[in-house]
Amino acid sequence: MKDAQESAEEGQEGRVPAFLHIKNYLLEQIQAGQWKEGDAIPSEQALAKQFGVSRMTVNRAVRELTDEQILSRIQGSGTYVAQHKYQATLVEIKSIAEEVRARGHRHRSELHLLERSKANEQLALYFNVKPAHPLFHSVIVHFENEIPIQVEDRWVNPDVAPDYMLQDFSAITPNEYLMAAAPLQGVNYSIEALSPPQEIADMLQITSKEPCLVLKRRTLSKGEVASVATMWHPGGRYQFAGSF
Repeated sequence: MKDAQESAEEGQEGRVPAFLHIKNYLLEQIQAGQWKEGDAIPSEQALAKQFGVSRMTVNRAVRELTDEQILSRIQGSGTYVAQHKYQATLVEIKSIAEEVRARGHRHRSELHLLERSKANEQLALYFNVKPAHPLFHSVIVHFENEIPIQVEDRWVNPDVAPDYMLQDFSAITPNEYLMAAAPLQGVNYSIEALSPPQEIADMLQITSKEPCLVLKRRTLSKGEVASVATMWHPGGRYQFAGSF
């Protein structure tokens, strides 16, 4: 419902309600290229000051553009020009950094975990090894134009990729290293929609109620399983595509 202040503000622009005037302004800036996909727009407080209106009025304009998928809000971060859903090919195994750069965007990654571990019974089955077999484990968040689009949780067989722990994953992705160290012989994968655990949701800057597209992939090299990866993607920002 509108309060008295918002109703008064709607009359300030003549026939055009104040919220619609702001909405049109935001659209014009985006269409003119002043703000590109992934760019942050001014805060609601800044827009309210610029137009001399209440934050409630600005909020309505921003909310409508968000509902129309023109803008995208990230809790605790800000409001951004929405991007087209990112595509990942299922036919050709590519580095996510390569995909991002191919779109003319900026890629960066944050390493959250890099450790030596041992295979539990489930991982032993995945890798076709005995329980307690040594494995490498990494968790990395990938960003496109500063927006998180993937959490990569990967287990690696040191028999196939012994130098995995020595890599600088701010400069090279696990996929890029593995494609060089362990040439691909085969791949198994599955995709499903899942609600993310809170830890994954926090890394993707979404709520735990927002569904994710989850790609589980096992790669083979040198006659052995090279890696088993689970990759979480926010469903509202990502899609998979492929052709045969």
